[in-house]
Amino acid sequence: MSVRAGIMTVGDDAPPARTEAMQVGADAGLEFVRFEETKASGIRVPLGEARVVVSAGRGLKGPENWKIVEDLADVLGAAIGASRAVTDAGWRPNEEQVGQTGKTVTPDLYVALGISGAIQHLAGMSSSKVIVAVNKDPDADLLKIADYAVVADLFEFVPALTEELRAVMGKA
Repeated sequence: MSVRAGIMTVGDDAPPARTEAMQVGADAGLEFVRFEETKASGIRVPLGEARVVVSAGRGLKGPENWKIVEDLADVLGAAIGASRAVTDAGWRPNEEQVGQTGKTVTPDLYVALGISGAIQHLAGMSSSKVIVAVNKDPDADLLKIADYAVVADLFEFVPALTEELRAVMGKA
């Protein structure tokens, strides 16, 4: 059995789930059971299954500044994404790349920090329900499609936003 979070929505008229306890193991007499792989869940939701994604690009200026992204993602319970330029530079692993040559995501909330919005990146995230973009360049393409566009220095804005969200969400 394989279960992937967020792949389907459950309607209001859905019947209650039925559960059945079952003992599985070498002594259960089920010779056909074979475990192929098990994956432990970490703190972060996998990128393709996330309802909230915080993604960043070259505007972060280097991997040493990635803590800003991680702090905001932690407060929001979000997965982390990255632009192709960031993964190509080795700042983040390839599995975090969002875009035409990376993962396509459709979260409820996509927060883009310092991402210009090249067409390849837009192809991987433009179906997000709500897009928030923070960029100091008022002409950045991503700001043009964002539901909420913030023209600001992300090094000032994002830590302030993170602290305010911690206070509001009781995660201080």
